[in-house]
Amino acid sequence: MSAAELDRAVESLTRQVGHWQQPRWAAVPDGGDASRADLMHRLVQELADLGADAESEPCRPVPRLPNDLALVDQLRVVAADLVAAGPSGAVLARAAAAVTATRAAL
Repeated sequence: MSAAELDRAVESLTRQVGHWQQPRWAAVPDGGDASRADLMHRLVQELADLGADAESEPCRPVPRLPNDLALVDQLRVVAADLVAAGPSGAVLARAAAAVTATRAAL
């Protein structure tokens, strides 16, 4: 897995959700147990944790901002931070799989 493949997965997800307004973020997908915003924040946290691990740093909670519209920007930032950390191909594959799974769940 390459950084370019992770970037493509993130771009696909951001194109899918980048135009959403608050009511759509607050909705719970069919069969789900969390709002779309909660699912996206979990993904952001997972990528941040992978980045921290790649840098041998402690994992820290990603703040949940009051406006869910910021989640797309948070995703872009943590994905870029992860790539900048220079993780292994396996870590990049895990990150891309998480992005793809979240996209399907939304």
